[in-house]
Amino acid sequence: MSRVKESPSSQVADRVRAFRAEGRKVLPLTIGEPDFDTPDHVKDAAVAAIRAGETKYTSANGTPALQKAITSRLLRKTGQSYATDEICVGGGAKQLIFLAFMATLDEGDEVIVPAPYWVSYPDMVSVNGGRPVIVGTTAGEGYKLTPDRLRAAITERTKWVVLNTPNNPTGAVYSEEELRGLTDVVRAHPHLSILCDEIYDEINFGTRPVPSAVTVAPDLRERVFLVNGVSKAYAMTGWRIGYGAGAARLCAALGTLQSQSSSCPSSVSQAAAVAALDGGREFIDRTVAIYTERRDLLVSGLDAIDGLRPAVPEGGFYVWTDASALTGAVTPSGTRMTSDADLAEHFLESSGVVVITGDSYGCPGHFRASFALSSDTIREAVAGLAHSVSLLRR
Repeated sequence: MSRVKESPSSQVADRVRAFRAEGRKVLPLTIGEPDFDTPDHVKDAAVAAIRAGETKYTSANGTPALQKAITSRLLRKTGQSYATDEICVGGGAKQLIFLAFMATLDEGDEVIVPAPYWVSYPDMVSVNGGRPVIVGTTAGEGYKLTPDRLRAAITERTKWVVLNTPNNPTGAVYSEEELRGLTDVVRAHPHLSILCDEIYDEINFGTRPVPSAVTVAPDLRERVFLVNGVSKAYAMTGWRIGYGAGAARLCAALGTLQSQSSSCPSSVSQAAAVAALDGGREFIDRTVAIYTERRDLLVSGLDAIDGLRPAVPEGGFYVWTDASALTGAVTPSGTRMTSDADLAEHFLESSGVVVITGDSYGCPGHFRASFALSSDTIREAVAGLAHSVSLLRR
């Protein structure tokens, strides 16, 4: 356990609860899940499954109905036809990423993780005996890994490179051209595989679908593990269904690990996931339109605050903001902003606004703000941040 630490998101949630227990108003821009309810047709499918007695153990790798829904969805998105033995189903995308590292990493193996990164990747690697190799990116690169940076990080011990598109926390989406450049590098290193975390791919603000590595490099399909789920697109975070697609031997290994840990995903949640994946795009299109309005509201509000430089996200529901200009600023009480934690504490104490610090994502001097909130809450939070920044002497 010395290799793993508590999730920063959980730490922030504890801080929010403590503030609220004191009767203080809090505006948490930390929400990592949709604020919409699960679609009715999905809930109805779950109820129907319960009434039909579909409440027993299933295969560790999912029911035939869910496997079919997943392969159909993957064919629509990637143009690749996956067999059922190339599909695995777990208790959320998070579990499948963890199990993929558990199944493949030997002590000292390396995993390339571009920063900013989702907070759990490095700890998942470490707890499974691997070594996370953090590769920084810049705003000028769109906070995306470049072929040159990838090439320079590869050693004979490198097992995986993690690509998260759309990215949490930045909202960056890799284009087909960018993916092609990265897969060209991977192709030259046969011992290296790609873990593509695409959990936010339906929350997409572009005019074209989010590209996938297997679409631009189908010859690498055996070395690409796609991970996705129903949590973000269908507001089903609590249902805990994720899925993966990749080499049959890898999916079999994950099935074995799951059979010896959690046995199988929830049978009722699997029935609900089938309804979600097969149920059309009305819910997705409606919620993405709302997210777009909220994104624009938060980005414009943050951009108007002197000292903050938000990046416009291409997907997901977070705004990644450069706050490095505030380093060294001093509060009215004389506290100097020497770290991300200092700034986040100042925001919380002076306006009740909660953000997650950039160092949690491997990129100090920034913060992540969620727009999975009502427009009124976003406006109030932006006003609070503007007030907090106005108090600082620079």
